[in-house]
Amino acid sequence: MSTPLIWKVYNAENEALASLRYAEDAAALCALWSGSKVKVDGVIVWREGKESQSAAESYDHACGVMHQRRREAQDRRLANLTRFHRS
Repeated sequence: MSTPLIWKVYNAENEALASLRYAEDAAALCALWSGSKVKVDGVIVWREGKESQSAAESYDHACGVMHQRRREAQDRRLANLTRFHRS
């Protein structure tokens, strides 16, 4: 079974550029497009040019940030669902 295309890359005008399987590929594409951003499940996890380090400088850094922000968004979503169901 293949990995879903969850990493959505958009240009500065919010036009879709690609849907990718891996954060590393999203980082590589962001390195080529200034002002690009990556969304996962509708949440922005990377903004090229607005981060402490660009994706062009370090794909590893960009991927680490993307994965961390994705986990944080999933944790918030789970906490909201749990709170809602306890009420």
